[in-house]
Amino acid sequence: MRKVWLLALGSFTLGLDAYVMAGLLPVVADDIGTTVSLAGQMVTVFTLAYAISVPLVAGLLHGARPRLVLLVALAVFTAGNALTALAPSLGELLGARVVAGARAGVYSAMSTAAASALVSGERRGRALAVVMGGMSSGTVLGVPLGVLLAEHTGWRATMWLVTGLGAVSLTGLAALLPTVPTAPAVSVRARLAAVTDRAVAPVVQVSFLAAVASLGLYTYLAPVLASAGGEHEVAPYLWAWGLGGVAGSLLIGRLVDRMAGAGRVAVLVGVIMAVITGAEAVLPVLAPVPLLAGAALVVWGAAGWALQVPQQHRLLACKEERGTVALALNNSALYLGSAVGSALGGAALSAGLSGDVLPWAAAGVAAAGLARHLRAVRGRSARGARTRCTSRA
Repeated sequence: MRKVWLLALGSFTLGLDAYVMAGLLPVVADDIGTTVSLAGQMVTVFTLAYAISVPLVAGLLHGARPRLVLLVALAVFTAGNALTALAPSLGELLGARVVAGARAGVYSAMSTAAASALVSGERRGRALAVVMGGMSSGTVLGVPLGVLLAEHTGWRATMWLVTGLGAVSLTGLAALLPTVPTAPAVSVRARLAAVTDRAVAPVVQVSFLAAVASLGLYTYLAPVLASAGGEHEVAPYLWAWGLGGVAGSLLIGRLVDRMAGAGRVAVLVGVIMAVITGAEAVLPVLAPVPLLAGAALVVWGAAGWALQVPQQHRLLACKEERGTVALALNNSALYLGSAVGSALGGAALSAGLSGDVLPWAAAGVAAAGLARHLRAVRGRSARGARTRCTSRA
């Protein structure tokens, strides 16, 4: 497990970079002379580039040494953040975010697969939770700090902080990360078949809908709270969401390992999706009461970050020749969903809709994800046959 903690260093930086922009949108918009909804497209292009780059891990980069791919991806990601800090206009900012997002996607997918490869099967849930915990810790520790730094010295100083952390992570991994086993070869036919696999496709679809609902809504947390009558200072709420995320992502690992032994990981996914739906639905109602709004954000953050550990575990339970491909598809769906969610949220605000409508819309999407998950579970039970993934998933 010590080797896995090294991978969490890079994930910490990814978590900070991916989510700090949600708290910086008003400041960035004022600085470059644009609207919050247009500035929010920095999140959209980052996550879209993230999503598109992930399949390359199972395609063009397949067969490359994982350790080298991880280091190169983190190096380019760090350079992309330096370009973000230097960019003078919205167009150049968007280009820099594409560079950073594309390499972040490669690192995320490879680090998750590497964490699984570096531990025994019965500890897989904990290994995945450590990597996910690195990203959530980057959010809870880094995002409020980044917002505070931006308020006093400007948003560009925050991006230089992200760049510096990326350089530190890169140095640590280069010095200490051991050789990571290379995954077995996957044919083009097997990659394409994974997209329509009846065991893989429903899991990936649920991850997509969960990301639209959770990550997309988080991008516009500041205008959501303001419209709903909550505090205008967003930093405490970012802390609440992030603290929940750290707790959820770190505690879920042992629970997944325990439930995998009983063949009930799918049940856990259903419970988590229900919690996300409920927490988002009540957010506009609770927003005027800071303590209650903070509690809803803690629950939402914990469930949202916890979800991907059992999802990844289910996909890695697939046959060896398909598990890595399925994991790449899931990561791609996760960040494609985030891009779609942030784009739709920006479009809604630009069209004049009130920010307090967004949590209800997001809860509806999460409910659709829950319904898709339950339908898939019932379908597998009705068929009564083993799928390509193990029945324990």
